[in-house]
Amino acid sequence: MWVPLVITLWVLDLIVSTMDQSLALLPSRWHPRALLGRDVPGLGMLLTILVIFLTGLLTRNFLGQRLVRLWESALARIPIVNSIYSSVKQVSDTLFSPGGKAFRKALLVQYPRAGAWTIAFQTGVPADEIARHLDGDMVSVYVPTTPNPTSGFFLMMPRADVVELHMSVDEALKYVVSMGVVGPSVARLRETAVQNPPEADARA
Repeated sequence: MWVPLVITLWVLDLIVSTMDQSLALLPSRWHPRALLGRDVPGLGMLLTILVIFLTGLLTRNFLGQRLVRLWESALARIPIVNSIYSSVKQVSDTLFSPGGKAFRKALLVQYPRAGAWTIAFQTGVPADEIARHLDGDMVSVYVPTTPNPTSGFFLMMPRADVVELHMSVDEALKYVVSMGVVGPSVARLRETAVQNPPEADARA
């Protein structure tokens, strides 16, 4: 009872304190300490949510979309910023698009050494320029870290060295975040196995 409650409160405090740092973008005379004489926890989080909400409303109309295109066009003219922004935008569009499938399958791979197994996610296959330098059928995989799956390692491995799991991506992510404590239910695994039998995976 107490452990999950303490961890939940710690995560919420981390989120609030991190988002409160957005107040540093405001002029010093507008800071709560200057106006009220004290800091107000959570004000930065409210400011961040408000900015995201207003940005979403703005970009939904024609004028807002035109401003976004002008903004991206301006960034494209800055040499170093262009490469960073375009790369981050491509990744974010892939990960957070409603119909996107950033992670296609949950896998079991040997990492960081033979005999040690961990959860990974298939992200695709190596690009043509890279694949022609590699031998055999290769897959691109992402190995997340625990308990923060947003950081990890990108690897290209022989398809024969990965084991496809009858586990959904969401269940695999929960398994990683919980450090192996929260596993998929047996009923769910059976349902997934029926929907995706091994012969169907082989044909895919």
